Amino acid sequence: MKDLKNMKQKLYIIGSILLLLIILFFITKDLLFRNKDDIANPYEYNLDQLKKSDSLEIAFKEIKQFTPELDELCGIAVDSSDRIYVSGKNGIEVFYNTGKPEKKFNVNGIARSIDVGNDGNIFVGLDDHIEVFDNDGNLLNKWESESSNSILTSVGVISPDVFVADAGEKVVYHYNLNGKLLNRIGQKDPQHNIPGFVVPSYNFDLGISPSGNLWIVDPGRHLIMNFGYDGILISSWGKTSIGADGFCGCCNPSHFAFFPDGSFITSEKGIERIKVYGPDGIYKYLVASPDSFEEGTRGLDLAVDSQERILVLDPMKKKVRIFVKK
Repeated sequence: MKDLKNMKQKLYIIGSILLLLIILFFITKDLLFRNKDDIANPYEYNLDQLKKSDSLEIAFKEIKQFTPELDELCGIAVDSSDRIYVSGKNGIEVFYNTGKPEKKFNVNGIARSIDVGNDGNIFVGLDDHIEVFDNDGNLLNKWESESSNSILTSVGVISPDVFVADAGEKVVYHYNLNGKLLNRIGQKDPQHNIPGFVVPSYNFDLGISPSGNLWIVDPGRHLIMNFGYDGILISSWGKTSIGADGFCGCCNPSHFAFFPDGSFITSEKGIERIKVYGPDGIYKYLVASPDSFEEGTRGLDLAVDSQERILVLDPMKKKVRIFVKK
């Protein structure tokens, strides 16, 4: 009886060892000999596929490039005479609409944002404050900083109002032309259904439409929001999507501008592309697909001149690139 019991124990041990060896065999086979298709993550976004855009969808073509001399390119603007202004590290450069250099002047710091008033005065977001220059580069005014944490990423001028986006404080300031602060726009206010901006990085843009409406990007929510000058939220559009009609990833759209009819031109990072949406926020077509840019390009600031040419600041290539409709 005891021998039979010992025999059963031995068989049990042998069976357990064999079972363990079989399991180890299949695990080893699975790890060493599986196909690449078998190890792909079915939930992973394939950005390479997303970046392959249908060329038939692209409605614009690039016609020209020119190269500013600044070491670091940050902002672009156009004045009423179609002169092109480029801001960056320690300087502002001005070009004729052909791309031929006209003038250059120095500033102290990184000029992250720029706009030009109807009177030709140049408003520059320098780190944490605004400086105003005349068209010859003479300093007219230096406004007080609102916060030591301020990072001024966008400025829009529509006389007598000036709007400035602050990525550090996640708010937009409304000034008069002399730098007097009139109010703050976009701070969290549940009573007026304002959620507060989600700004995880320096991508925080604003723009004033041809009809005078103030639009501000909420980059964390992939929205472009319309505010009254009094700070009341009027409307918004945009959706989170990996498709061409939406925005995805962190902090998109990164920049935007307007056509004369109120259509939006947007740029993105992550999936580097430029698109056009109607005044109602409905996607229309591509201006430039991801294969038009070097991988990792960001900071594609935008402007539109009176000929409806789209001016794209490409910091990676250190160029201004001009696109026109086909």
